[in-house]
Amino acid sequence: MAALLPSSPTPTPTAPLSSLTCALLFGCLGAGLLTPAAAQEASSGDANGDTSGDIAWLEKSRSATYGLGLGIARTVDSWFGNAPFEASGGTVSGYLRLGYLWKQADGSDLNVRFRLKAHLPNAKDKAYVFIGRDNQREEVKDQPDSFTSEQLLQREDRHQDHSFFAGLGYGLADGVDLRLGVHGGWKLYGQARYRKQWALSERNTLFFRESLFWSIHDHLGSTTALDFERQLSPRLLLRWSNAGTITQRSSTFEWQSSLGLHQSYGNQRLASIELLAEGRTNRSDVSDYGVRASWSQPVYKDWLIGKFTLGHFWPKEEQEQRRRSWAVGASVDMHF
Repeated sequence: MAALLPSSPTPTPTAPLSSLTCALLFGCLGAGLLTPAAAQEASSGDANGDTSGDIAWLEKSRSATYGLGLGIARTVDSWFGNAPFEASGGTVSGYLRLGYLWKQADGSDLNVRFRLKAHLPNAKDKAYVFIGRDNQREEVKDQPDSFTSEQLLQREDRHQDHSFFAGLGYGLADGVDLRLGVHGGWKLYGQARYRKQWALSERNTLFFRESLFWSIHDHLGSTTALDFERQLSPRLLLRWSNAGTITQRSSTFEWQSSLGLHQSYGNQRLASIELLAEGRTNRSDVSDYGVRASWSQPVYKDWLIGKFTLGHFWPKEEQEQRRRSWAVGASVDMHF
């Protein structure tokens, strides 16, 4: 599956981060004010304990975001006991993302996404709190990351599709957890999630995940994901991913599939090219298919990650002719 980012030094909390600072932060980076060489130089300086190359307002922005998440985690953890959060092993992680999308015939759009997860030591490290802002339907049905509207370069309505969400999760066993949360207007939803992987051979791995969910809008539903990975070389990976969702309300099985090559160039630099397709069981044809190529790398130290994606698609609405559409996506993630 997707490689995890290496751990970076825990930022020192400061004052809350303003929305204006966020906009300036990601706007400057999106405009290319930090080159890859400058990013690597800053990262090397941090590893050697040299902070002379640090960009102060970036460091303060990250510390402020972390501080806000830490404050929330401490408060929720105190509901379960009196042990100090940090001293008892409590952890906070997440990211703040600014994304840009241009799609032929649909124009351009800008979206801000946020996710935070904190493990709660006073709940014996089995419970965790999660908070964020993203596509609310995809959050409820636990859509795999590679098949979200953002990653498929599909236009979203910020007012209707996006909302804040928050909730508590509890790990029942290895790979099994329950989650109860609210989204957009305090609408309740719940999930039961199972994850398992099998090493079929030294080079081949199979990943399975099943998410049962309930929401006011969809009632009962299920999302199933199955990924097969083959290690072609130490840095080249072949991945075949599939996902499908069905709900009690729609009774229609929505599916997505991708086949792609993923190449690592070290230092968190990743390139990929994938063939994509998606459809529904109430249609005789594929609703959309295309090709997606992407590149990601750090733009400052190891916690500010930039990504550029180019796609070409052939969508088809019912009773209409299939059309061609180019799409370009760009994002910057600030991890904390």
